[in-house]
Amino acid sequence: MNQQYRTGLGFDVHAFAAGRKLILGGVEIPYSKGLIGHSDADVLLHAITDALLGALAFGDIGQHFPDTNPEFKDADSSMFLRQTYKMVRQKGYSLGNIDAMISLEKPKISGYIIKMRENIAAILGVGLDQVSIKAGTNEKLGYVGREEGVAVFSTVLLIKNTQV
Repeated sequence: MNQQYRTGLGFDVHAFAAGRKLILGGVEIPYSKGLIGHSDADVLLHAITDALLGALAFGDIGQHFPDTNPEFKDADSSMFLRQTYKMVRQKGYSLGNIDAMISLEKPKISGYIIKMRENIAAILGVGLDQVSIKAGTNEKLGYVGREEGVAVFSTVLLIKNTQV
């Protein structure tokens, strides 16, 4: 692995269910439903984690944090992101930037995006200007449009650390 730049793409989707908390980017958002998952089902952190893993051809989140492992039951997904970024740093790379797109009809989350960005920047120890999060609807189309769940796409750029 001797490339100066590496990019990764992450995608995740989780269905809504009653009786669960809605957590996006490590931020709890008040809503009547949350997302189903083995962990806290933070679809945003899962997509970013997968993008980081993909950038270095490290597989996917399910390989590193399988839902068959009881250790990860109801786990805080920030742990997955933190451990993955540690692997990235050990390979000599650092984050250039993250760009993520959250697709959901409800709830409206624009008021929570800055807190999500701040939280992710803090988890990774990077600047706020390196973390972009956007949100949009699916124009009532598909499972997102029917308010059955949330989907997230994320890309990352990694930069090889250089020795001076």
